Amino acid sequence: MDFGVVLQTDPPASRVIELARTAETLGFSHAWTFDSHVLWQEPYVIYSRILEATDRMVVGPMVTNPGTRDWTVTGSLFATLNDMFGNRTICGIGRGDSAMRVIGREPNTLATLSEAMTVIKGLAEGREVAYRGTTQQLPWCHDSELSVLMAAYGPKALHLCGSQSDGFILQLADPQIAEWTIAAVRRAAADAGRDPDSLYICVAAPAYVGDDLAHQRDQCRWFGGMVGNHVADLVDRYGDTGDAVPAALTDYIKGRQGYDYGGHGKPGHEHTDFVPDEIIDRFCILGDEAAHIARLEELRALGADQFAIYLMHDQKDETLGAYGQRIIPALR
Repeated sequence: MDFGVVLQTDPPASRVIELARTAETLGFSHAWTFDSHVLWQEPYVIYSRILEATDRMVVGPMVTNPGTRDWTVTGSLFATLNDMFGNRTICGIGRGDSAMRVIGREPNTLATLSEAMTVIKGLAEGREVAYRGTTQQLPWCHDSELSVLMAAYGPKALHLCGSQSDGFILQLADPQIAEWTIAAVRRAAADAGRDPDSLYICVAAPAYVGDDLAHQRDQCRWFGGMVGNHVADLVDRYGDTGDAVPAALTDYIKGRQGYDYGGHGKPGHEHTDFVPDEIIDRFCILGDEAAHIARLEELRALGADQFAIYLMHDQKDETLGAYGQRIIPALR
C-alpha cells in the first residue's frame, strides 16, 4: 500500500513544502493539495517547489476540476512539470465543489468532466486531441506520462470513473462505503472492456493518531461537512431512499443547514456541527496506532492501493511521524 498526504496551500507556502519534504523522508510517496484558488494559494506554483525539494514524491491536486482552468492550460502544466522533474505528477479531478461554488458557479457536468479528462491526459502525454473544434498538441511534449484519477460518490460518476479514468479517489475511509464504491468502479471498468485490476484506488481521509477521541473528533468534524456537500448533491439527484446511493452515505446530512466555504477544510467550522461522532469515526481514521493499522488493513483488503491523509488538524507533524515510524512499516 502506498501512502500520501493531502495539504491545503495556506500561506506560508514554505510550510507546505516542508510538510511534503518531511512526508517523503517518512516513507510517503504522494503529496496532494486542495485546488481552490480563491480559498488558498495557487497550487501549481507550489508543486514546482515541492518537486524541487523532494526526490521521488509524486505531486498533484486532490482535486482539480474542468471549470476553473482551461483544459489546455492544465495539460500544459502537467507536461511542463514532468519535463522539469521527470514523470512525478498525478491529476486528481472531479466535478468541482469549493473551487466552483466560491466563484458563483455550479459543479461541472459529468459529460464535461469526461471530455476534459480526455483532453488533459492526451495533451499531457503528447498526443493530438480534439478541443473546441480544433486539433491541439503540445509540440514540445515528449515521454510525459500522467495518471488521471477521478473522485466520485454517486452511481453515474462511479460508472464514468471506471469506464474512463486511470483510477478512483474515494474521499472517506468507511469500509462499507469503500466496498460499494470500489465494486461499482471495477464493474464499470469490466463493462467497458477494461481490466478492473488496472485501476489505481486511492482512499483519502483525515487521520489523527492519539488517545483523546473527543478532541480528535472535534479536529476532524469538518470532513463530514465537506463530504456532506457532495452527498447533498446526490440526495438532490437520487433522493434519500432507494438503492441508488447507500443510506450509510446519505442519512447523516438530514440535519445539514447550508455551508460556509469560508471555513472549508478547517477544524472548528461551525457549519459542520450537524455531523455526528459516528460519521467521524467511520469516515476518518482516529485512535491509537493499532486502530489505524486495523482500518488500513481492512481498506487494503477491499482494494485500496493508497491511503492519503488529509492533514488538517493540530497534530500534523506528530501524525506524520507516527505513520512514518510505526504505521507504514507495519503495513509493509
